[in-house]
Amino acid sequence: MSELIAYHLEDGIATLTLCNGKVNAISPDVIAAFNAALDQAVADRAVVIITGQPGILSGGYDLKVMTSGPKEAVALVTSGSTLARRLLSHPFPVIVACPGHAVAKGAFLLLSADYRIGVDGAFSIGLNEVQIGMTMHHAGIELARDRLAKSAFHRSVINGEMFNPKSAVEAGFLDQVVSAQELQGAALAAARQLKKINMTAHKNTKLKVRKALLDTLDHAIILDQEHMG
Repeated sequence: MSELIAYHLEDGIATLTLCNGKVNAISPDVIAAFNAALDQAVADRAVVIITGQPGILSGGYDLKVMTSGPKEAVALVTSGSTLARRLLSHPFPVIVACPGHAVAKGAFLLLSADYRIGVDGAFSIGLNEVQIGMTMHHAGIELARDRLAKSAFHRSVINGEMFNPKSAVEAGFLDQVVSAQELQGAALAAARQLKKINMTAHKNTKLKVRKALLDTLDHAIILDQEHMG
């Protein structure tokens, strides 16, 4: 599919592997590759597994792009928020197999999926925007508000608190933690289980459950374009 997003289809399960350097930075090209891979997964009617390289899902947006100018930053955040919205409304189940760190946009990928599996270890998961001097964008706030536990939302978004994999389950970033050796098998087992559900019912129920969030994200994306621009 792409050098940035490897696409592997087997038995109705499409595995999308992010491959963009040591921190798997989310760049405009990565988002374009993500969308192309999701298009293919829809055509294949496949359950989706998103994963990264050993030790990391993603460290977030490509900072070279984010600091290159307001126009470039707005465009990247807009496309990233639109990708999150797409994942939230994807017609087939989306699993993230997080092999380690998931920071900023990497953590937002977790918040955009239907089921999230992490690995035990000395890994950081969370939203560090305020730690690095970035005011959280509206779409990010609303996604975190909806998907994180109430007790963790303010600590995560306002304080920039980072979580280890086990505490990330309590916070709402992950659903399950396994050993690194078990990650692939656990993701495939979850995908096979989700393959058994009725996909039309899954899609229609997902859209009902998330209608308010999707509408809120549409508005938030517009606000971010106006504010950041």
